[in-house]
Amino acid sequence: MAITNGHGPKRAILYARVSTDEQARSGYSLAQQIEALRQYAAREGYEVLEEVQDPGQSGASLERPGMDRVRDLVAAGGVSVVLAQDRDRFAREPAYHYLLRREFEEHGTKIRSLNDRGDESPEGDLTDGILAQLAKYERAKMAERSRRGKLRKAREGKVIAGRMARYGSGCYGFALNDARDALVVDEEKMAVVRLIFRMVGVEGQLINAVKRTLEAAGVPTATGKPRWSVSTLRDIISNDVYRPHSFEEVEPLISPEVAARLDPQRNYGLWKWGTTRHIRSQVSEVGPDGTRVYRKQHKSMVRPEEEWVYVPVPDSGVPREWVDTARDAIRDNRRHSNAGRRFWELSGGLLRCGECGRAMHPHTTTARTDKRFFYYCCKAKYKKGAHFCMASRSHHAESLEASVWSEVCAYLQKPEILRADLDHMIDMKKSGARGEPEREMRLWAERLAEADAKRVRFQHAYAEGIIGLDDLKARLAELDDNRTSAEQEIVALEGHFEHIRSLEQDRDTVLANLEAIAPETLNCLDAEERHRFYKILRLRVRLWPDRSLEITGAFPEPLKVGAEVCTTNGSRSCSGG
Repeated sequence: MAITNGHGPKRAILYARVSTDEQARSGYSLAQQIEALRQYAAREGYEVLEEVQDPGQSGASLERPGMDRVRDLVAAGGVSVVLAQDRDRFAREPAYHYLLRREFEEHGTKIRSLNDRGDESPEGDLTDGILAQLAKYERAKMAERSRRGKLRKAREGKVIAGRMARYGSGCYGFALNDARDALVVDEEKMAVVRLIFRMVGVEGQLINAVKRTLEAAGVPTATGKPRWSVSTLRDIISNDVYRPHSFEEVEPLISPEVAARLDPQRNYGLWKWGTTRHIRSQVSEVGPDGTRVYRKQHKSMVRPEEEWVYVPVPDSGVPREWVDTARDAIRDNRRHSNAGRRFWELSGGLLRCGECGRAMHPHTTTARTDKRFFYYCCKAKYKKGAHFCMASRSHHAESLEASVWSEVCAYLQKPEILRADLDHMIDMKKSGARGEPEREMRLWAERLAEADAKRVRFQHAYAEGIIGLDDLKARLAELDDNRTSAEQEIVALEGHFEHIRSLEQDRDTVLANLEAIAPETLNCLDAEERHRFYKILRLRVRLWPDRSLEITGAFPEPLKVGAEVCTTNGSRSCSGG
């Protein structure tokens, strides 16, 4: 490994990042960052090895395509420095910046930004660290001010004019007032809401019947789409914004100031704010073909009810008994597996459209003779538009599932090859993690221990009168942020280890099952047992427009085979693989 710091040519990597929000801001584009870095590199005599860009990527995570490229280049050796315009281009979290610096130092590479204030001395590192913490503190304060501002508005009886207030299913039938802080009844759309409650609560009709009625009448959804979803209708029925509440029911849930503005003789709906907490992140993993795949993660957690804020809104005009009866009608609704008709072997995202990559959905049709026909089809054309995906053909389910199982069954009859391939897949998952997971786990554990030790020292300093209460609170808040970041990273690493363990357990399970059954009985397995084997093998099937199949998973190479499938017109064709 060539280390060039201080000896030989100075080689640099230029790194630029901009998040989705920042792309709209003038003067902070990727082109502007790269140009500034080029000028700096030319003045300092650096040879630029590569310019790496991360468009639309948040600095709150290290799981970014461009950053992964930078880390791979540094690990290969021969890089003197990685340059960025600002420190927060590398990462917005000081702990992540610390991790990158430690990782790059092991390869003789420095990490530097154009706005660094300090030098390479311990004092300079301290200066840059303090500035990073101050920048983080200011961002946290801005986010906290925004959250507190919204909380204050909600407690004052005002709605938050965000996406849910404008487009959410829970506000269909309402509109924002001119000041955009209260809801008013939209009589045209509220008539649709009353129709929904009457059909379900009075006439006893099913939600699917309501869905078909609205679509046949050409009634658009809150976002203007022609098709309604069952979940949207359920959300409307379940939302307290439409259920009339008396003044006596509303008064304990709101502040006295808000209650004083209400008419005790009228009913009100209840709009809720702060019911859920959303956590968004990005993760990466190595796919079957060895390439790194990035995907977004979104988790939502229900907050405790005592933290909810209620805002009274105008009465929807829906009778209370209609609302209660409709809720009772859907209370015990459960989504039955494929409507009790059949088990779809390739459901759950196993089968994907080769044209757009989206999961293909089961589809059932019924002939005049009451005979049912089952198909897989890509619905992206109807959800996203014809420009998004042209693969609108439906494919006969039984024939397609038989083609996939035929290939997989032949593979399962070679347990020695299967074991080697499963071991290889597990090794790829282990080596595909960024850096060294065990070492990173130790580093984050050290950060946790360091934060705990600092907390004790700060508390002692306050007890001895060295620092004041406000200073103590600020320092403890900073430590809490560091602890949260470290704990999140530890949880992510533990999840990686748990994923590896589950892969090893699945490998042992599938091999044990194959040993327990004779090879000739594989074709006698039912659909659910086949689906279980597919999940263990991490199977993914791509169905291309020419009706050929590409099967990936634990196999060393993708299986490209012909698929004999029937389209909706009953024609049969076979494509050689």
